[in-house]
Amino acid sequence: MTTPAPECTALAEGLRAVRARTGLSLAALARRTPYSKSSWERYLNGKLPAPRQAVEALCAMAGEPPGRLLALWELADAEWSGRARSAAPPQAAPGPGTPAPPAAPGRAPPEAGRTAAPARRPRRLPVLGAGAAVAAAVIAAALWLPGRPSGPPGASASPALDPAPGCRGEACDGQDPDRMACGLPGRADALGPPRRTSTGARVEIRYSTVCDAVWGRAWHTRVGDAVEVSVPGATPRRAVIRTSADTRVYRFTAMLGGVDRTGLRVCFLPAGGAARECYPA
Repeated sequence: MTTPAPECTALAEGLRAVRARTGLSLAALARRTPYSKSSWERYLNGKLPAPRQAVEALCAMAGEPPGRLLALWELADAEWSGRARSAAPPQAAPGPGTPAPPAAPGRAPPEAGRTAAPARRPRRLPVLGAGAAVAAAVIAAALWLPGRPSGPPGASASPALDPAPGCRGEACDGQDPDRMACGLPGRADALGPPRRTSTGARVEIRYSTVCDAVWGRAWHTRVGDAVEVSVPGATPRRAVIRTSADTRVYRFTAMLGGVDRTGLRVCFLPAGGAARECYPA
């Protein structure tokens, strides 16, 4: 069985969390949207690509700002459609002992359960081909659903896909790069190549120009592992891998904002108390 890409797993987990806040059953979701009960079950478990309109409708029902979930949808959609693979330049296979090549910003690494590019483009979803009628139905549902937060007169029913950064420089210190929209595609890059640890986990340092902040990222981890980013004179920021779900997606530390990057490093702390492994930026 092919392992889903981290982007797709992250979206499915996000959808499940938002659906839990609605308190609605799958049948209730089907009654309030153009999507069937079985379709919702597949979207929430990552078995079927979720359409953007379904993501927006679910957020509206939960009274949830959709910016973060739509950003995850953009990354997952690139995986479902094959754009993430077709956009990557061909690379020679690494020899024995050669570190894995750096992953493209915002993309999952090549070894994160990828398969060869599909022979044909996967179906985006049948409802997308239904045209304006379906889109209008979803927008109408979002407008009348109870609990939807009200906005100023004239505000758009569909929020921007690319929200403004929530902080910059020192204001980002200790903040979540995801919640502050600092790690969206095109806003963050890796400082140096990803590092392969003795356990097979990968770690790297991410930097956002628009937020002027850095953070650590880890993947292929085990429960109990931790990643830490630090720089002299600032409080280190650490993320611990606490559940099996964490091991299947990227895990990020909080940010170090507006710091002098001299001496910046990322450290991997293996589960069980083994010696930490640190790498400079």
